[in-house]
Amino acid sequence: MVPRREQVLTLPNVLSALRLLGVPLFLWLLLARQDGWALVVLALSGVSDYLDGKIARRYGLESRLGQYLDPIADRLYIATTLLGLAWRDVIPWWLVLALLARDLFIAGMYPVARAYRLPVPPVHFVGKAATFNLLYAFPLLLLAHGDGWVAAVALPLGWAFAWWGTGLYWLGGCLYAVQVADMAAQRRRQWAAVAP
Repeated sequence: MVPRREQVLTLPNVLSALRLLGVPLFLWLLLARQDGWALVVLALSGVSDYLDGKIARRYGLESRLGQYLDPIADRLYIATTLLGLAWRDVIPWWLVLALLARDLFIAGMYPVARAYRLPVPPVHFVGKAATFNLLYAFPLLLLAHGDGWVAAVALPLGWAFAWWGTGLYWLGGCLYAVQVADMAAQRRRQWAAVAP
């Protein structure tokens, strides 16, 4: 029997894979100004993001593949949503730069992780909270781009989620850097202990 951490075809992994397949569909709908359907795809992405982690933890279905798929799907949704909304002038480009700079900051740690052969650090609660806030901010900001009372209510709510999400996104990035630094220090100590 295959160990659970090595299993590929699990419900959480299927949900993450479906979320990945939804990325180009969402972007096409957004750029085609099919905002209602784009909101549905984005909402389903948020629900599947919540469910895949919950199911994986509850039923012991965590896997290495899931550790990669889930954050990749999150990052792709955030990146495509950011770029699509900025392209449509729903959000300012400075917000795009602030969030993408954080991802570049994380990517800058890859050489260290590779040099020390470090595993992918577990996703921190702060990072999940940041993604949660941003996945709520974007549909609200898209709704705010319309007319009427719904847009008027969505605007302050959307920006509240965006500010919280951006702050938590950067805090999560800093915590990730601390995790990588701690693991690298532990690995150096391990290597020093076995050195002749």
